[in-house]
Amino acid sequence: MSALEHPGLVFRSLDPLDGDEALLKGWYEATRRGFHQSRGNDDGIEVWRDHTRSDSVTLLGAWAESSEFSSATIPVATFSSWTSPVNVGGGASLPTLLISDVTVSPTHRRQGLLRKLMTVSLADAVAAGVPLAALTVSEGSIYGRFGFGTATHLRQVEVDVTAKFRYRPEVPEDDGSVTLVEPADAWKTVAEIYGTFQERTRGSVTRPQFYEPWLSSAYDFGGDSKGESKQRAVLHLDASGTPDGYAIYKTADERNDAGLRMARVVDLVALTPAAYLRLWRFLADIDLVERVGWHRAPVHDPLYWALAEPFAVKSAELDDMLWMRVLDVPASLQARPWYATGEVVIGVDDPLGHAAGAWRVAVRDGVAEVTPTDAAPTVELSADTLGALYLGGVDVRTLAAAGRITGSPEAIETWAAMADGGPLPYCITGF
Repeated sequence: MSALEHPGLVFRSLDPLDGDEALLKGWYEATRRGFHQSRGNDDGIEVWRDHTRSDSVTLLGAWAESSEFSSATIPVATFSSWTSPVNVGGGASLPTLLISDVTVSPTHRRQGLLRKLMTVSLADAVAAGVPLAALTVSEGSIYGRFGFGTATHLRQVEVDVTAKFRYRPEVPEDDGSVTLVEPADAWKTVAEIYGTFQERTRGSVTRPQFYEPWLSSAYDFGGDSKGESKQRAVLHLDASGTPDGYAIYKTADERNDAGLRMARVVDLVALTPAAYLRLWRFLADIDLVERVGWHRAPVHDPLYWALAEPFAVKSAELDDMLWMRVLDVPASLQARPWYATGEVVIGVDDPLGHAAGAWRVAVRDGVAEVTPTDAAPTVELSADTLGALYLGGVDVRTLAAAGRITGSPEAIETWAAMADGGPLPYCITGF
């Protein structure tokens, strides 16, 4: 923390296991204020503390020096982080610094506090050998300057589940079954299914501890109280009776803008296409429901293509989800999958220095060897563009067309052939 200095402020790192209780509660209150939430209560603090302890969260903050009109416990800036695996494709996962709870009080904006906290945290991650960083954002223009690029997307959908909802005749009958389970009883199975999904899915993030009280309905994050009374859970079982999918959803008092009765998907994970479509069939069969909404549907959604009336699926919005930042170029690029033999020298412009330089990327048999080089780059890009490309959520040609990758047409085509391919990354875990 010695690198953090600012006139009139005191920077602190709080220990979730053995920190000053007043400062910890003040830090929690500052994040709630920053994200326009109601004041916290004991139940909410308990859930938050369980997360910070279980996930070994680092809590940074800046407090105004004591005065008659400043709080001694509530900081004017907050920043949390912890290290957790992210699936980078090809069956590989890498430890990643996950960044969350970034707030700066309106009284201290445009004073460089976010830059100070971010710079120190990324430098600490590099020193610890963490090759990647990731975050989810509420304002897209802020984090590119720190080397983060939009790496995954989600689609918000609203599905007409009246008579329009019927599958095409080619869709096979599901030989499994669905069963309703209380969310608390379903949690162990839900966690196991997600764990398998995590291992299989490029771009997926290991879930923080707070997903347990949320999805098990032990805590109502919307109402800030123990017990979420509106959530329901359904499991899909394959033909052998093994769980291979689930949906957590709400129906009570839900209506869309047109006043139509809604069910809203909270979380849905399926390990097979059959389980995915059967869970949607279940949602469509809920009585007194005309529309089903989901904010985390895949961009390439098989539901649209399985329906006889595809216009029953309306896409409300395309959202960014995971933003990635490469800290260790060789470790990161060598871990991800590659799709064609070739060689390029990429030049990375990184104002923070972590990914900066020229790097020779040589791919043989789907494996990359990445080394620093003094050779002139054949392809040039910024650190945030490298982050956007890293998981394969956008292709090289698209970013070249946007002016974010430069080089000769031949070099860009070689880079595209090497880098582009495989399934789109899919992340449904916010943090």
